[in-house]
Amino acid sequence: MNELPSCPKCHSEYTYDDGSVFVCPECAHEWTGEAEADQQDEVKVYKDANGTVLHDGDAVTVIKDLKVKGTSSVVKRGTKVKNIRLIDGDHDIDCKIDGLGEMQLKTKFVKKL
Repeated sequence: MNELPSCPKCHSEYTYDDGSVFVCPECAHEWTGEAEADQQDEVKVYKDANGTVLHDGDAVTVIKDLKVKGTSSVVKRGTKVKNIRLIDGDHDIDCKIDGLGEMQLKTKFVKKL
């Protein structure tokens, strides 16, 4: 039997094909097969300077001295940062650095421990 995708809205497995769209009888959601492929492509993969995939909660090390904008402080090379949070935007990592506080970093300036 042909495998139909589950509903992206309510995750019901009782979907059916209605010509060019898929329909969920439980929540009445309709979608195309192309829309499902687009949703899978939207997942952003964050990689460090070496190409290792990063995840929320990882620990990383800074690989370059970084000036802190608006202050005379510097994040020194080799600084360890624990429990990172990945975010969308210009800077990909939201973290807390001991002695400096809350900060955002770019993934190209860190490597995973």
